[in-house]
Amino acid sequence: MRVLLVEDDEPVAESLRRGLLRYGFEVAWVTTGGAALKHDEPYDVVLLDLGLPDTDGLDVCKALRERGNVPIIVISARSDETDRVVGLELGADDYVSKPFGVREVIARIRAVMRRAQPKSDVAAAGPDRYGDRLTVDRKAARVRLDGEEVALAPKEYDLLAFLTEEPGALMSREQIMEAVWDANWFGPTKTLDVHVAALRRKLAGAITIEAVRGVGFRLEITQGDAAS
Repeated sequence: MRVLLVEDDEPVAESLRRGLLRYGFEVAWVTTGGAALKHDEPYDVVLLDLGLPDTDGLDVCKALRERGNVPIIVISARSDETDRVVGLELGADDYVSKPFGVREVIARIRAVMRRAQPKSDVAAAGPDRYGDRLTVDRKAARVRLDGEEVALAPKEYDLLAFLTEEPGALMSREQIMEAVWDANWFGPTKTLDVHVAALRRKLAGAITIEAVRGVGFRLEITQGDAAS
């Protein structure tokens, strides 16, 4: 998915850009409203800061919306409800207040992209299947093993949903903590090991979660059916 990031604060932009790249997004970053309006490469969603150096981001939002229906997510340090309301009235699809975590932004992107899908596409989209035994229904936040729903704690589900986005990929502890807990998590990561152990127990035989010492974890889908 291609993201046009319009943000003049370099530390914020770099952090967000790195996070999006880690999740497989393509990011084109510009620092002014003028550059955003001149950007002629295709993109699927816009992340638009309101506090731009050359023009008000609300004017950029309005101009972009007049050009088409690409989803626009406003990101801003402005906490005034008026700005939020005006942004939405001018055509923004969502609004994220600073400070924010990368995971929150990605969740907002996925939500607006789902809403932008044609109804027929949404209806056709069902639970994601992993091997012969496991399904993850991201729309309903439900997991089934051999057709039976598995009771997962909220963070267990979030962890599974994250790791199954890229089966076989090695994810560092830092990536996982940022994605599943919070970008500003400064506590011990022992809670991650506890949740991994719970998933191994509850989904035994359908997945394996390999611990890579000093790095993180890798989820693999167990091939074959329950009888094999």
